[in-house]
Amino acid sequence: MEILFNKRNKKQEARPEAKPNGAKLNKIAFYCLFSFLFSHASYSQEKVQDTTKVNQLDEVLVSGVRANKKNPVTYTNVTKEEIAPRNLGQDIPILLNYLPSVVTTTDAGNGVGYTYMRVRGADGSRINVTLNGVPFNDSESQGTYFVDLPDFASSLESVQLQRGVGTSTNGAGAFGASLNMQTKSFQEKAYAEISSSGGSFGTRKHTLAFGTGLHDNLEINGRISQIASDGYIDRASTNMFGYFFNINYVKKSTSLQFITFGGKEKTYQAWNGLEDPYLLENNRTFNSVGMYTDENGNTKFYDDETDNYWQHHFQLHWSEKWSEKWTSNVALHYTLGKGYYEQYREDADLADYNLPDFEGNSVADLVRQKWLKNDFFGTTFSLNYKHNKTDILFGGAANRYLGKHFGEVVWTQFYVPNANKYYDNYGNKDDVNFYAKASQTFGKINFFADLQYRMVFYKAISEDFADVNDTFRFFNPKAGATYQLNSKNAIYVYAGIANKEPRRDDYENGSIKPERLFDYELGWKYNAKKVTVNTNAFYMQYKNQLVLTGALNDVGSPIFTNSGHSYRYGIEIESVIKAIKKLTFQPNITLSQNKNKDFYFQRDGVLQNLGNTNIAFSPDIVFGNATTYSPIKNLNLTLLNKFVGKQFMGNIDSQASVLKAYNVHDLNVTYLWNINKGIKSILFSGLVNNIFDYKYESNGYFYTYDDDFSTPGVITTIEGTGYYPQAGINFLAGATLKF
Repeated sequence: MEILFNKRNKKQEARPEAKPNGAKLNKIAFYCLFSFLFSHASYSQEKVQDTTKVNQLDEVLVSGVRANKKNPVTYTNVTKEEIAPRNLGQDIPILLNYLPSVVTTTDAGNGVGYTYMRVRGADGSRINVTLNGVPFNDSESQGTYFVDLPDFASSLESVQLQRGVGTSTNGAGAFGASLNMQTKSFQEKAYAEISSSGGSFGTRKHTLAFGTGLHDNLEINGRISQIASDGYIDRASTNMFGYFFNINYVKKSTSLQFITFGGKEKTYQAWNGLEDPYLLENNRTFNSVGMYTDENGNTKFYDDETDNYWQHHFQLHWSEKWSEKWTSNVALHYTLGKGYYEQYREDADLADYNLPDFEGNSVADLVRQKWLKNDFFGTTFSLNYKHNKTDILFGGAANRYLGKHFGEVVWTQFYVPNANKYYDNYGNKDDVNFYAKASQTFGKINFFADLQYRMVFYKAISEDFADVNDTFRFFNPKAGATYQLNSKNAIYVYAGIANKEPRRDDYENGSIKPERLFDYELGWKYNAKKVTVNTNAFYMQYKNQLVLTGALNDVGSPIFTNSGHSYRYGIEIESVIKAIKKLTFQPNITLSQNKNKDFYFQRDGVLQNLGNTNIAFSPDIVFGNATTYSPIKNLNLTLLNKFVGKQFMGNIDSQASVLKAYNVHDLNVTYLWNINKGIKSILFSGLVNNIFDYKYESNGYFYTYDDDFSTPGVITTIEGTGYYPQAGINFLAGATLKF
């Protein structure tokens, strides 16, 4: 049943101020440059290490959760070199926008701040994300908030996006995709980089990176960044500070890495979208968040209607190559998060906030903060045996999440209350999994098996739902085979099962059944000198799938409901075509059908079986392409195109819930100037987004409610929609200096 709720907040109760300290930035910058100069001066005297084994150990870091070319898994790899040309301030989902089956959106309309991605129609809470094999999804909401990792793309070595169930991984189950990100680690030679970019809507990014090079088996590299933007949407500003530091010890068959990264963000909320058709047509940047009426009847906006959050990650990885056959990796990790979002509430009932009446006034304007403090820690591990045609991997993880949720009123129009908590609850979660993966080649056939056992223990209390003390035990088997027809052609078949526990919000909404997914994949890979083609057919069958209703709850989070039985099937094709020496095409397309079976909905007071309906936010066609032309050496001109077909924002196939198809083109220009005189090189980058100034909305919401007041005794279902407009033509430009 689709129900009316109010707008959306992305982090339950979450998010402190993100203004980086200038003095601290100067000290860090000085240290970075000093480290570089020292290492550069002494590097010529350092004996060059044999890095063959070190590079192999670097791969061990993510081997437990990644697929390789022999595995019958559908995936796409992205390197740091492919990310760099468009890394001018926009967040990771936007940088991955042109991958197969990917649909992205952004609250502020210009790709900075809160950004999201869907894969095969599955939203961020269905996409398993790991950082060096360590889970990144929030344990309770299961969402991914890349705004907490400002400029993280500048510290990435590579990314792998697996579509479907994929291989066993750590953390929340993959119900649409897995995103495995590997950060930069060992850097053999000293370096320093300074990059700066800016553009439309006051967007600017400044990054300083350095590496000492390898000396006596020790190497340090790092990055500090600041990103800020006013946003396309009114007041949708963001101010972010991010950092990344990595200390590496490498010697023969041993690698030790200590990695710390994180950041702070302050973002003005832009979560309401637009419901008024007139505003959508004539004032697309209007933002109602923070709007209130003062005592004189004037419309005003609260300045601090902001989301504030900081997050720090600490990882310690030990990789060991015990022999030519055996390697292992053990990691310890800890993530500390803390923050709040602040809201102005007009004519609020004081009793709801545990506040006394003031001289007979039981309602008042007030400012509230909703807080989230969390600790996430644990271990991941893997042991790999590889010999000739046999590859066996044992691995797993044990993680604990401690989340504290509380709300405070910091001001009312009558008085400033003492620090009071009008709610105070928690959510604690333990997640343990073990898996075994085996790959065996016989002649031209490689067989693959993957067995995972996962246990989840969740305890939570809240004023919004009954106390939770649930235990889930899941068995997730996968198997498949790859047949190498010849040097250019291979086909594969895959079947896998995934199970997933409900999220915190699902308990509040009454959708508390665990989900199950049966995923079947059949693929063909063609790899020639000038053409590569990956074609994949998939059928994903769900039981109790939590699908987006399109509606939002009272703080703006999307609402899910168990849909009983549902399915997705389709075909994905991606290719790289080197037509001529200077011209390359990289098209991909996904054609799919996404249906709920026998979907029930209460309309006009009557429960109806609507039959098979479209799953919300699941377009039937998604197309992407990158056409790159290199007229002269080191100059690349890339025309990017993304087409997303029509989507329904609800599950009842209402025409009022349609999100129109859109077709957007971007132009990316890069030129690499090799100098090698003090400055090694300068990379100039330019990006013109939406070059045809196309008006479109990439996201929205749909709600219904029953109106029984117009005609006594008659119930009428009312429908409503809201949309998130995206920016018209806009640009970013920047330069990266390498020393």
